[in-house]
Order: sequence, then structure tokens, then C-alpha cells
Amino acid sequence: MAVAVESLLNTGINKPARYLGNELGAVHKPWHEVDVRWVLTYPEVYEVGASNLGHIILYSILNAQPRQLCDRAYLPAADLTTKLAEADLPLFAVESRRSLPDFDILGFSLAYELGATNILEMLTLARVPLTAKEREADGPWNVETGSWPLIFAGGQTATSNPEPYAEFLDFVAMGDGEELLPEIGLIIEEGKAAGLSRKELLLDLAQVPGVYVPRFYDMVADGSVHPNRPDVPVRVLRRVATPMPHYAIGLVPYVETVHDRLTVEIRRGCTRGCRFCQPGMLTRPARDVDTTEVVDAIEKGMRATGYNEFSLLSLSCSDYLALPAVGLEVKNRLKDDNISLSLPSQRVDRFDENIANILGGTRQTGLTFAPEAGTQRMRDIINKGLTNEELLRGVKTAYEQGWDRVKLYFMIGLPGETDADVLGIAETVRWLQQECRQQGRKPLKVNLTISNFTPKPHTPFQWHSVSTSEFLRKQRLLGDEFHQMRGIKSNFTDVRISAMEDFVGRGDRRLSAVVRRAWELGAGMDSWWESLSRAFGAWTQAIDEAGLSWKYRQVETGEWNLMDTHAADQASNLDSPLPWDHLDTGIDKQWLKDDLQRALEAATVPDCSFEGCSHCGICGPDFGHNVVVPPPPIPEFTGHFQPNKDRAQRLRVWLGKLGELSLLGHLDLVRLLDRAVRRAALPVSFTGGYHPGPRISPANALPLGATSTGEIIDFELTQPLDLEEFRARLAAQLPADMPIYEVADVALKDPSATKSLDQAEYVLAVALETEVDSLNAPDWQSWLEDILRHEAIAWEHTTKSGKKKQVNLRDRLFELTLATAAEVALMPARIQGNKTTAQAIIRYRGSCRNDGTLLRPEHVAYMLEQAAGAPIQLLHAHRLRLILQAVSIAA
Repeated sequence: MAVAVESLLNTGINKPARYLGNELGAVHKPWHEVDVRWVLTYPEVYEVGASNLGHIILYSILNAQPRQLCDRAYLPAADLTTKLAEADLPLFAVESRRSLPDFDILGFSLAYELGATNILEMLTLARVPLTAKEREADGPWNVETGSWPLIFAGGQTATSNPEPYAEFLDFVAMGDGEELLPEIGLIIEEGKAAGLSRKELLLDLAQVPGVYVPRFYDMVADGSVHPNRPDVPVRVLRRVATPMPHYAIGLVPYVETVHDRLTVEIRRGCTRGCRFCQPGMLTRPARDVDTTEVVDAIEKGMRATGYNEFSLLSLSCSDYLALPAVGLEVKNRLKDDNISLSLPSQRVDRFDENIANILGGTRQTGLTFAPEAGTQRMRDIINKGLTNEELLRGVKTAYEQGWDRVKLYFMIGLPGETDADVLGIAETVRWLQQECRQQGRKPLKVNLTISNFTPKPHTPFQWHSVSTSEFLRKQRLLGDEFHQMRGIKSNFTDVRISAMEDFVGRGDRRLSAVVRRAWELGAGMDSWWESLSRAFGAWTQAIDEAGLSWKYRQVETGEWNLMDTHAADQASNLDSPLPWDHLDTGIDKQWLKDDLQRALEAATVPDCSFEGCSHCGICGPDFGHNVVVPPPPIPEFTGHFQPNKDRAQRLRVWLGKLGELSLLGHLDLVRLLDRAVRRAALPVSFTGGYHPGPRISPANALPLGATSTGEIIDFELTQPLDLEEFRARLAAQLPADMPIYEVADVALKDPSATKSLDQAEYVLAVALETEVDSLNAPDWQSWLEDILRHEAIAWEHTTKSGKKKQVNLRDRLFELTLATAAEVALMPARIQGNKTTAQAIIRYRGSCRNDGTLLRPEHVAYMLEQAAGAPIQLLHAHRLRLILQAVSIAA
């Protein structure tokens, strides 16, 4: 069923534009013209999910399939969750606005061990039974006749060890989804047409490489998992796909997201062999993207999206040998557009002047390196492949190229670590600061993140046990050192989060009950930050109720340390079955054991992308081979962006903000305009300073929730354009609910619209909050006349500094009448349809100056309350026009 979203999405919730599904690039396929309907659900708030590259790519790929549609859903914020409950409505998908049970298949991205509680929250909000067993039913599977959707999960955590979540999932998508998900869609399409039951359909899906169906596998006493029928694979293969950078050019959210930029993948997989790193094991082999594809995707993507920043994505961007050439080529091509590049944490040993050039400029991005360990011995144990000399050279290059601060990641609790290794982190940072000094500059400042090592499945360190009590002791040890150092900001990961990640991440099916109970007790992802103690208490109570406290105590105290265990005991531990042994990730388990032994000896293994094969077991027909693109010649760097501050023409635009765009905030509107101008390739002038921005100036911020047919925005250009050409190019890049009414050429010497703004005219829908009868019908006209008769109507205004100030609202009111029929027609349909006398539609003209002398719609509602002697509700505001002081129009 379609959910009455208009009753939920209004100014009563924070950032309602999160849930509108009207972003640039959103796909709206006709519901009844497709056979398979997906929802990709990201169990996080919109700002996180909508900027996730995998989410965007899979959404684009699925919508490119014939006879299929893909919609999206996100974890709603607490305010919308409350509204859904009050309205007795289920969670909905944002494009179609249909409830989630209407869809055939719901896919969750599980990228974090503790994120499973958010999946349960979303299923509950959608009114879908939590467990696969509860969703089972006889007869043909068809959601249109009452069957529940198929629920699956993908992502790193689901691929690594899905057992703690197996009870809740119909199946798991293992590995890369670009090719796997379309194959799943075809199976579902055929199964629906054939009238298969849910069990029969899942059995067909289990034959697809990369699909794990937990119901066809049982856990035995030792925690290992085996098939319970002969016609499913003994081990489930992880899928590997070639990166597809052109699919990154997808959704462009209107609200600001966590990664508010174009992201293009340049390399998938990593063969560095860091022994703690699960992604480095689960994404092999390494696959470089052809440089032409990368450059074309970036250039096309920046033009198509209007972003002013892009990011190159890889587990180790510096291992993409073509990075300097690609980065400089893009930088040169887009140098006139004020474009900046950001990179995730990169190899400090490959940071050089070329990479500094592609990262630097007027909007220099942050720089992050991950040495991981503070001593050479520990870096060899974890196979980091980084020497002190390489570390210093990279950090020093950054300092010499203008970075005054860098961010460094380290870990504590690694196998074989001593207190000297822990203190080595502080010594390393102190040494880097001493070496990074220049005349006339302050020493390098360092932001430090110290995380607690959490052993992960499918890594050589998966057998290691950590101790939260040791974490706390080592954190205090380092904290004492940092207090004595200048220019240091340190952040320690909370040990309680690390403990729960470890406990759940390496658990077996018994943990499904723990996950469910923890969620019932209030442990959601947001709770970790809002009330970590409460969330941690929920998890520990759930563990205790499940009778697994003995197992958790081992995490608290450390069950055994690989470095201190006798050979016979160690072999016994290593040979024990693991809950994820039935998952074929391509890495040979014996190789992991052997690499663990190499770690005990502090022996390093070279990167097989660039040196000899490490014989990990990946390369072959199932997973492919490493693909390394040789570096092309590095083009000559033509310099950083220099803002063009020429002001050849000022164009004043009158436009509207209609429909659901009223729920877009002012800052998000400014961002939308900036991106529209970039997509239209208009020659906009820039401001100066350290952070040059385009000269786009809205006259006045429209209140959230208000519509308008009278917004005014000034655009200053570096070269004159024909008015109609400007209008056509800009209109083509604006949403349909932002129509352009007029464009005028305004003299540059005249004040801007912002400075010359004087008055505003509004149409308001207002209503009495109390019920009325026919004998006591409100006399709106007399109330308006009463307001106009007054010389003063006081209003207490609170300034930004918190001071109380009395304001005479009547001085700011110039006209006040009932609205004409034409003005009433500007109101939303829900307002026009209300014919009761308790509601009125009025028009007013009042002061609207950017010095703070404003008569807002809520001020008029307040004045009406004084005249009526009863509470007045402001139902809707529509700005008719903004009135400027007289200006000259250029010839």
C-alpha cells in the first residue's frame, strides 16, 4: 500500500527532505510495469546510507535491469519513528512511498557487526516478522497475495560471518553484488512466474554461486556449520566482480551527506597482506580500473552531478600506481571549476609531491596516514610493510607541501605487543614532530586515533584473543604520554564497543538470540553514541540471559595469547572448527595458519600485486587474478585553481520553490543552486579568500515548509550571457518545482538583492486550534481590522546572544487582508479542500530586511491570536513576492 507520506513529512521533523526520494538521479519506474520489486535498505540514517558508494552502484545496476525496479529505504531518525507509530503507519520506501512489505525482496547492507540491531528495528517498523521461520508459509510465494518479502543481507560483515544473524535472513549475498544481484533478480522473476513456494525459491537461489541460504545448513555442537540436504554446496563461494566506475554517477542528494562528493572506485581489493585487515583478505584479488575509465567517469560525473569535490576510492589508493597521473590529469582538466580531491587513508610510503599537488589547492583536504604500530618490530609482525624512513619521508613531504596537521591511525592490543611497543606510538609521533620543523612555521600538529585491535574472521589473527582490561591499561599508559606532548589531539576507541564487535563478529548461531534480545533492550546503533552505557548494558544483559557470560568473560580478560602459547596447545586451537569455515572466500585456511606462524617470527610477506605470488589460494578460475594497470606518464602540473573574480554581469532571477521542495532547508537550497550552475556550465564569478565560493546570492532565506513564487537570487558572471540562454541553461538543471519566472540584467554598481531587500508579501493559511460551532463562527475580517487599528503589538524577541528584547510587530506590518481567489489557489490542495469557517487564508505585506527587521508568518499568527483571544495555528505559508528598493536595470 502507498503510505500517506504527506501526513508524516513536514516541518515537525528534522530534515524532512531526507525521505522525499526526489534527489537528482532518483529513478521512478511504474509500479505495475515490472515483475520484480527490490528495496535496498541501508540500516543507518539517510546521511550515511545515501552517500555509500556500494548502495548507489547497486541501486543504479538494479534499475538498469528490464522488468525490475529498485527503491530505497533508510533507518528513520527518532522523530519520524515516533510519527510512524502515532499514525499507525509502516516504514516506507522513499521513491514509491509504498510500505516495505509490498516489495518482493528487501536487501540490507551489513557493514558493521553491531548494525544488525538496526536491521531488526527497520523490519519491525516495516511490520515484517523478524525471523525467516516466522515468514515461512505454505503455497506459492507472492507478496501480492500475502507472502512476506525475501530478506537478505550483503556487505563485509555479512560476507565475513553471517552466523550471528542467520536466524533473521532468508539468504546472504556473499561478496561483490554487481553481477550477483541481477542473477538473483532473474531467479526471483522465474520463481514468481512458476508459482514456486518460498522454500522452492530459496533452494533455486542456493544454487547461485554467492548465495548462502542458512535454512539449508545446521550448526553442530562444535559451532561449525554443515548442509542439511545434499543438493546445496558444502561451501558457499564468495563472488568477485570487476569495478564499474560509471555506475557511481548516480544519486545526488539534496541534503548534505556524510560523504558529500562524487566517489569513483579506482581499485578493488588489496594484496598488501596486513594480518589484522579483514577487507584486505575478503576483497582479493586486487583489480585496478583502467585509467581511461577512471578519468572519463570523474570528468563525466563532475559535469553530471555538479559536485565540487570528488574522492578516489580504494583500500589503498597509493597502490593504484596510476594515481599521480590520473589525479593530475583530472586536476588539470577541471582546474577552472574549483574542484578538490580527497583520498581515504593512504600509504604514507607512497605519498610524494605529485600526490600532494592533486590534493592541495584552495580547499586543501585533510590528510590521513595509518602507520598502525609504533615500532618496526610490531609493523613487521602485522606485515605492514612500512619502515621508519618511509614514514618520515611521507609525513615530512606533507609538511613541506603545506599541511600543518595530519591524522594518524594506530592500534593497540596487537599480538605480541609489549608496553615498549605501546609507548613506541608516542615516541614515533614525538620524533615526527621534531623532524617536521621549518623556519617561521609551528611544528606539525597531529590528530591521533588509537583503536583497539579486534580480531576478524578470515585473517591470520582470527585465532587471537584480546583483553579489554589490557586495552584500558594501555590506553592509560599512552594517555599519560600524550598529556606531556604539545600539538597532539588524541582519541581512543571505547573498549566496550571493541569488546562487543569482537564477541559478535566471531560468534556462531547462538548469538542470534543475543542480537535480538539486545535490540529488545534498546541497543541500536544510534544508542552507542547517545547513551553508550545504556547500550552496552543491553548487550551484556542479553549475553547473560543467553547463558553466554562465560564466553564473554574471555573477551574481557583474554583467553589466550598466540605469542605465549606452547606449540601443541596452539596447534589444537588452530585446528578447531570455526563458525565461518563453510564460507569459501578464496583464502586457504592453511595459508592463514602459516602466515600466523610467520607473524610469530616477525617475518614479512611481499605484496603479490607487485612481487612474487604469496600462494594464498585466491588466484584461479573462481576468483580471477590480480590486475595491475601500469602507470602512464605523469602530465605536467598546470597549477591549482585560481578563482576567477571578474564580475562582468549580474543577473537577477525570480523563481519559485514549490511542492515538496518547501521541505528543503536554506543551506541545502544554496548547495542545490551551486550544483545546478556547475551542471549548466555557467561562467559564475568566485569570491576571493581561502575558501572561494560562487557568487550566488539568495535575497532572503525562505522559512522551512513555506512555498514561494517570489524568490530572488543574484548570479554574478565572469562574462556576459544572453538572458534567454542563461535562463534555458539554468532551468534545465533545476527541479521541476523550481520554475524560473523572470531573468533581468542588473547593474553591477547597484546594491545586491540581499542589501536592497525591503518587504515581503505572503499568503497564510491559519486556523483556530479549538473547535467552533455555527453560532460562534470566527469573524476573521474583524480580527484583521482590529490588528490594523492597533499602533503597537508587542513581541518578545530572543537575540542570538540570549537577551530578551521587546519588538513592536505592528510597525512592521503594512497590509493585511483576506486573500483573493487567485491567492487561495496558491495553497496546497489539503488547504484548499478545507472549507470550514475555522480556517482562513489571508495576505499580508510586511518588513523583510536582512538587518533583522522581519515580519515572519508566525508573527502574524501571533497578532491574530491577540485579536481573537484564542490559539491560532499556522497551517501553511506561501511567499508571493519579495520587494526590493528601486534599482536600475542594465541596458
